[in-house]
Amino acid sequence: MTSDIESLINPALIKSLPLPFLKGNEIFPISADGGVLKAFYCNENGLFAIKELSKRMNLKPEPAITDRKNIIDLINKAYSLLGNPQDVMDTFEDTDFTSVATEFESPKDILELTEEAPIIRLLNALIQQAIKDRASDIHIEPYETELEVRFRIDGILTKVLTPPKIIKDALISRVKIMAGLDIAEKRLPQDGRIRLLSGGRDIDIRVSIVPTSHGERAVLRLLDRQQGLKGLWELGLSDTNCKILEDLIKRPNGIILVTGPTGSGKTTTLYALLNRIEKDIKNIITVEDPIEYQLKGVGQIQVNPRIGLTFASGLRSILRQDPDVIMVGEIRDLETAEIAIQASLTGHLVFSTLHTNDSASTITRLLDMNIEPFLIASSLTAVLAQRLVRTICPSCKQQYAPMIEEIRYFDEAPPLLYKGKGCNACKMTGYIGRTGIFELLLIDNELRRLITSHKDANTIKEYCVSVGMVTLFQDGLDKVRQGVTTLEEVLRVSLRDYVEV
Repeated sequence: MTSDIESLINPALIKSLPLPFLKGNEIFPISADGGVLKAFYCNENGLFAIKELSKRMNLKPEPAITDRKNIIDLINKAYSLLGNPQDVMDTFEDTDFTSVATEFESPKDILELTEEAPIIRLLNALIQQAIKDRASDIHIEPYETELEVRFRIDGILTKVLTPPKIIKDALISRVKIMAGLDIAEKRLPQDGRIRLLSGGRDIDIRVSIVPTSHGERAVLRLLDRQQGLKGLWELGLSDTNCKILEDLIKRPNGIILVTGPTGSGKTTTLYALLNRIEKDIKNIITVEDPIEYQLKGVGQIQVNPRIGLTFASGLRSILRQDPDVIMVGEIRDLETAEIAIQASLTGHLVFSTLHTNDSASTITRLLDMNIEPFLIASSLTAVLAQRLVRTICPSCKQQYAPMIEEIRYFDEAPPLLYKGKGCNACKMTGYIGRTGIFELLLIDNELRRLITSHKDANTIKEYCVSVGMVTLFQDGLDKVRQGVTTLEEVLRVSLRDYVEV
């Protein structure tokens, strides 16, 4: 039954029945044709509910028993398929948008909130659609004459809705209420958090609201807590780099930095590294902003600048907790960097992130923060630079002969490349999901000499490439040859790297 779950769903029938009724009685109607109501049940209460429902509908009951999990899966899938933001917008004619509801019980399954005020239904539909489309962010953006809603799917922003601008204040107020923010404050930026359920999935949403010249703008970042963490070998790292990293995390001390722009998967990589460490014999403590996933066997501290709990102060406190391994969410300033370096020099293994374009520029960034070169050379173990590229949709993947303008990027041109033609599964984009491309810089004696000599990033990079470092662009080309992604994607995220090499 579960292999073809959607074929059992009758949207018109499901739409006429309240979700709490189906969930409460644990039943799932399949059809109401030919004077017969066919429905699944899993217990005596459900059997009684099917008979009562049949009486009300003047139909003959035809119940079929199944597992409770099958019924819950069917219910969640059915309601996730019903409705979309545009359907909600179509019901907005002659609606008064001057007020918005101010109550929200959390966590409550948003699929159950179907009879609420229009603005509530619209925001619920947007969140529900974003989850269904695998979006990482929802952008609510006011402009001079219109309001735009966009989703970021696999790193690319896509417009999904253009509601009337008159609903802007009500929609933003609704977001603020859900996130526990001050709806009266419209002049200052605000950050908050929403936790809710959607179809039984536990969703955590980080909310950022900033004032602009045309009104407040909101970005909602979605995190599905039930997707789980990725393993080190699932990130897209080459076998060689995976093995090197596994050896590095067995060392008793040193600093391993993961670098890249916002949204490049740095935290996911750090979590994957931490999960490879033997937690039973190691004391692992992190200081993060925010804590994205709960790690079993790891002490995690949430940064809170409003009460003085910064990365630096949290890191200083961690050192009094007798840690073996420390993770600092991000090195943002000299103080944090200095404490992290001192921790590594006194027998701790330290993980952290930095915002730089590639691995070599990480060293010059640390020098620019006025950290002594000899401290960098003696504490830094490795730098892993990364980007995320979209992967080709397997449902519409096809081969083609590379064009002349594509061949020039390869030292040895492959006979065939791959791309997605576009289909319903990938919404005609040719891509589904993302993977990483990586550049692993290892610190050796010669590189330590270059660091203490204040050499620039290009000199450091040239040396690393000469001793075998695979650059971001080269790693991307390897994935293009393997048919994992396209040359267009690799150029989109790492063209600068290609130009400089």
